[in-house]
Amino acid sequence: MIRSVMVGLWMPAAMFLSGLGTTYFMADSPFDADRGALVGGLDYETLQPINVPMIADGALQGYVVAKLVFTADGDKLRRLPVPPHPFLVDEAFRTLYEDDTLDFKNLERYDLDRLTGHLAEMTNKRLGEAVVREVLVEEFNYFHKDAVISY
Repeated sequence: MIRSVMVGLWMPAAMFLSGLGTTYFMADSPFDADRGALVGGLDYETLQPINVPMIADGALQGYVVAKLVFTADGDKLRRLPVPPHPFLVDEAFRTLYEDDTLDFKNLERYDLDRLTGHLAEMTNKRLGEAVVREVLVEEFNYFHKDAVISY
């Protein structure tokens, strides 16, 4: 009986002390220097595809479909009262829709560096702080109106 009680007391004490010892010895771990980089850092956020109607000669010609990704400081992103996603989508739609230099039949000549830089700059301006670091283009396509199935 006494033996069972001693084992019952010894086991929780051993578990508690081993956990305490591990925590104490790991406090000076060489991995602590990397911990700050893992907690903060850049986040990659993918946006839903943006479908922009292309109108020329008074008629719908087709759609430019862009799928964008942006990088942002993870800490700033979590502290924002509203996510930057809708602002970036809105800015991309407005920019592509209003851009007279966009030759939708010849997209390979479009200046994507200028587009992505403009999107990051304008989104940060609308948010009031530099959250979006870089906008990346995952897909950028044009679909003629006849190729799009509508229900």
